[in-house]
Amino acid sequence: MIPVKAYAAYDAVNPLKPYTFERKEVGAHQVQIEILYSGVCHSDIHTVKGDWGPINYPLVPGHEIVGRIVAVGSEVSKFKVGELAGIGCFVDSCRTCPSCQSGEEQFCDEGMTGTYNSVERGTDIPTRGGYSSSIIVDENYTLHVSEKLDLKGVAPLLCAGITTYSPLRYLKVGKGHKVGVLGLGGLGHMAVKFAVSFGAEVTMLSHSPSKEADAKKLGAHHFALTSNPETMDSLANSFDFILNTVSAKHDHNAYLNLLKTNGTMIVVGAPPAPAEIPVFTLIMKRRSIIGSLIGGIKETQEMLDYCAEHNITSDVEIIDMDYINEAYDRMNKSDVKYRFVIDMASLK
Repeated sequence: MIPVKAYAAYDAVNPLKPYTFERKEVGAHQVQIEILYSGVCHSDIHTVKGDWGPINYPLVPGHEIVGRIVAVGSEVSKFKVGELAGIGCFVDSCRTCPSCQSGEEQFCDEGMTGTYNSVERGTDIPTRGGYSSSIIVDENYTLHVSEKLDLKGVAPLLCAGITTYSPLRYLKVGKGHKVGVLGLGGLGHMAVKFAVSFGAEVTMLSHSPSKEADAKKLGAHHFALTSNPETMDSLANSFDFILNTVSAKHDHNAYLNLLKTNGTMIVVGAPPAPAEIPVFTLIMKRRSIIGSLIGGIKETQEMLDYCAEHNITSDVEIIDMDYINEAYDRMNKSDVKYRFVIDMASLK
């Protein structure tokens, strides 16, 4: 067994605290990664609090993981010791269903095995995530990370990055398209970067005028203040796509009206309450709403390669491990630009 240092939630209400546990020895098809940086996602907070279902405490969150390989199993062929590697939101799947066979493991019919708060397949061993000193994962669910990229900004690509990259690629967003990005946070800032890089004309949609300068700095061509009724009226029937990253309750209808005929709203934010969707807003303009969930291993690797080629990373604030509880508090106040990333050297 391999001893591991970590931070864990012991229940839904108290601060995360230091935790030690053991990981199994490296299997024949597995790699061991010394974790260098771990991104902090809003999903971590929701999971710690039990917002999305039962939790197996102690819980070690973290599914935006970047590190260096320190050991490989006897049958590993894709990675070598010393190489950089990444782990995203899942570490296994059934591998046989149509979704897995087509490279969309995130839609596995049996359910993907989450990087944390899940159970290793065929065992009763809980999965524990990236707020830890090392992780052991099957090579087929491990990603290559380029030495060209600033590692600090790579970790959030493994969740926030792929969550926005995947639907934009699925819908073939590019030159000639007008894209609205709703919400400027961890997801929204990556949506702007990717949509601009793909050649689209991008408008940041925000209720906060203070976000305009940041949106323009990220590459957005326009900024629209959604709290201004005249602005909203002027944008009716304007966009081919709106990427909705908002996770708080909001009026979807107000933004659906901004879509052109045949326009599509892509929902990647997850509000706690069900959304009310007025059907006639869709029917009268043949508009549509689709959801999207991260991406498969093949597409995530494609995204990382694209980012290396175009020098795209997340905008981050680096923190020490023992700052995690303050980081959670600040995230709940939207006080971060745009992702916290833990320097895991601070755990030692």
